[in-house]
Amino acid sequence: MTTSLTQVMPTWLARIEDRLAHWLPPQKRYNATFHEAMRYSTLDGGKRIRPLLIYATGTATGQNLDELDGPACAVEMIHVYSLIHDDLPCMDDDDLRRGKPTCHKAFGEATAVLAGDALQALAFKILATDPAMTSDPAIRLNMIATIATAAGYQGMAGGQAIDLNSVGKKLSLIELEEMHIYKTGELIRAAVNMAASNRADLPPEQAQGLNHYAECIGLAFQIRDDILDIEGDTETLGKQSGADQALGKPTFPDIIGLKESKIRLRELHQQALTALESFDDKADTLRDIANYIVDRVR
Repeated sequence: MTTSLTQVMPTWLARIEDRLAHWLPPQKRYNATFHEAMRYSTLDGGKRIRPLLIYATGTATGQNLDELDGPACAVEMIHVYSLIHDDLPCMDDDDLRRGKPTCHKAFGEATAVLAGDALQALAFKILATDPAMTSDPAIRLNMIATIATAAGYQGMAGGQAIDLNSVGKKLSLIELEEMHIYKTGELIRAAVNMAASNRADLPPEQAQGLNHYAECIGLAFQIRDDILDIEGDTETLGKQSGADQALGKPTFPDIIGLKESKIRLRELHQQALTALESFDDKADTLRDIANYIVDRVR
């Protein structure tokens, strides 16, 4: 039976919001402001692309989504921690995130750093201890290794380091793609692969197809971001439009032009859909997410 993203998104978004709130510390206790900062940055906002990808991959591979709530929370917390740190004055120095003041603007820089650190640690705690997840320790360890790689020097942190070092420089297309594969793509790929790894008997060709799908939409996501930085407006985006241009950051339109960036975006979109050809209509939510990524306005 075909399941569209439109049908399941309200339920899945409510689901991840509930599970995130469950794992986050309550506000009314010791260190209330610190805990409030964690909740402020994590709840009530964001596209939740990475948790949606986990649920969509689970649906495509016939899994019980109860086992995937933990990985969905973990990948979103890693993402939020990266946003908190990226927004700091020593990084991208952003004032607006998800339509509201960034964490350091609302709570101060020190609290923002600690909130990000705590969210990263909590993500790993969830993967190690969530009782609803698989009882197979090898699968848990694989998920932990996957998300650690995606967050570290071979992933987000490494990509951000390249990004910071590239301000005002002219990168080649290969260098730009490598930066964004690390900075944005690896955590998107980790979300899909974590869910796929939970299905121990998944045919290798389907696992490979899911991995290639994730690689394509990960890079497509960043190209669309670069296009929106030029064509979008601050109110719709929920963050400052034109920020990358103002900072002198290399972008796809800067390197290959706006028209060619849109062509590359569509090429990656088609490759992502082709990678799912071995799946039936249970993978339609994954297809819809690919459509959403290339057509989104925020």
